[in-house]
Amino acid sequence: MSPGQAGGNAVPDAARRLGSILDELGVSYDSPQPGAFLVTLEGQHKLRTMTWLIVEPQSLHVEAFFCRQPDENHAEFYRFLLTHGSKMYGVHFALDPVGDVYLVGRLPLATVTEEEIDRLLGSVLSYSDENFDQALMIGFASAIRREWDWRIKRGESVANLRAFGRITGAGQQHPAT
Repeated sequence: MSPGQAGGNAVPDAARRLGSILDELGVSYDSPQPGAFLVTLEGQHKLRTMTWLIVEPQSLHVEAFFCRQPDENHAEFYRFLLTHGSKMYGVHFALDPVGDVYLVGRLPLATVTEEEIDRLLGSVLSYSDENFDQALMIGFASAIRREWDWRIKRGESVANLRAFGRITGAGQQHPAT
């Protein structure tokens, strides 16, 4: 049974309502198929968080890629993410089968209101953006240091690596380019 068949008109009605809400909120999105919306959330640290909102027969599924599986410090990395779980609204950190990290959630269709969708998207953006740099410093420190050294050696800009100054030694060894 396709998502549009279950629950009578609930899915198409919720999908139309969600599309109208996204338009009202002025967010950038694509809808590659009925009831599925890929929303682009612009951040400061994680520049873009691509967030799926998928209307299902009984619920609204939310899914946003956070980052790939860490290269190092796995236990500390996952602990950092899990400690935030009890304070999060609408979504939580989860892993796919290869260990990549997502923000996921499932909410009742009754949450498809402008106020709740605004709150949900704001939450996804906050959790993604506010935790991104710290998660990268824990799980990818060696790669960040290598990238910093490679850019300095080649005379390339390190502007987008400034947030990681604590692990690169920025300002101590090299001026930021």
